[in-house]
Amino acid sequence: MGMPSGTELLIIFGIIVLLFGAKKIPDLAKGIGKGIKNFKSEMKEDDTPTAATTDAPKKVEGSDETTASAQAPKNTTQA
Repeated sequence: MGMPSGTELLIIFGIIVLLFGAKKIPDLAKGIGKGIKNFKSEMKEDDTPTAATTDAPKKVEGSDETTASAQAPKNTTQA
């Protein structure tokens, strides 16, 4: 099975027009185009590294200490 011939393409297009109507086809094509564009942009965003994925400890604002995950907990009990 290969590519459909010209006559087969016309029949397929005619069925699509009957199912969706001539006025809906541009809207459907526009929606498909936007979906593909959004998909490609999301794929590009996934490929770029972000600063949040680095393993370096982050500083807490207003403090000279790093976050709790980067250091041992303090002992606050008195003997």
